[in-house]
Amino acid sequence: MTSADWLKIDPEQEIEKITRVIHRTVRRTMRRRGAVVGVSGGIDSAVCAALCARALGSENVLALLMPERDSSALSKRLGRELAEKFSLQCLEEDITPVLDGAGCYDRQLDAITRLVPEYGVGWKNKIVLPSILDGDRLNVSRLTVQSPSGEYRTERLSVDQYCQLVAATNFKQRIRTMMEYYHADRLNYAVCGTPNRLEYDQGFFVKGGDGLADFKPIAHLYKTQVYALARALGVPDGICSRTPTTDTYSLEQTQEEFYFALPYDKMDVCLYSCNNNIPPQETADALGLTVDQVLRVFRDIESKRRATLPLHLPALTMETVEPIAAMISECK
Repeated sequence: MTSADWLKIDPEQEIEKITRVIHRTVRRTMRRRGAVVGVSGGIDSAVCAALCARALGSENVLALLMPERDSSALSKRLGRELAEKFSLQCLEEDITPVLDGAGCYDRQLDAITRLVPEYGVGWKNKIVLPSILDGDRLNVSRLTVQSPSGEYRTERLSVDQYCQLVAATNFKQRIRTMMEYYHADRLNYAVCGTPNRLEYDQGFFVKGGDGLADFKPIAHLYKTQVYALARALGVPDGICSRTPTTDTYSLEQTQEEFYFALPYDKMDVCLYSCNNNIPPQETADALGLTVDQVLRVFRDIESKRRATLPLHLPALTMETVEPIAAMISECK
């Protein structure tokens, strides 16, 4: 059995199961008419939108495009292509003015110029991590900037610089979620969250931002499996062939270099191995890696789980509040 077999599913059977649960969750449990999906031009939001269209009817799904000044033009084009393919309602909300008013860009600039004083108009930036395969390393993020003349420079971020830059950038996810809930309230819809299992497990989301939703239909699926569903659902080829990106910083940035430090297909296999107690040697053989490299990834998985646990926690009360707690338990 190969690693591809570990993650193999029956796409049509999975689609049928998920759409049935979406319909029951949205219509019966939440008593909402439809769903709002923040569409990014990526594979996860595309699959979620297509699943919601099957479950609730395309006329009851709002594909919400929320670009800002650092967004890729390709993201918007692919988002519109998706909405057209599945006959979804489509609406664009440019969130740049809101972010500007909240000081997002100024706060980012302040964090960056403390490290690169000459950074200014015409420059671009992103945050990167070194590859986990190169050796044991701390998860120390680095800032990569590009000057207007095209020259690149990478500097190690201090903890406070990193925290401020990320905190400022997180405005983007939180403003998008605010927009999703505005339209959900307006239409009596539920908000659909789009994380796959790899992102959900490893805390690759912003609390109160893209981590906040009424339901998350693909959080149990590895990203490899999400791609299988995309092909079965007929998601446009441009989305299926696109490299997973964050589309958050002004320089193009893959999810691998920003957070996972390993391609998603290899991360999927390692996460599956962790979850199913597959021996490191077997995992290494399946991926063409060394046992030491696999063990490094395993340690990183557990480290991210511990570090991001607070992101998964709901607001905690000091005592159980009945009967609300009992009603929530019944819904689960």
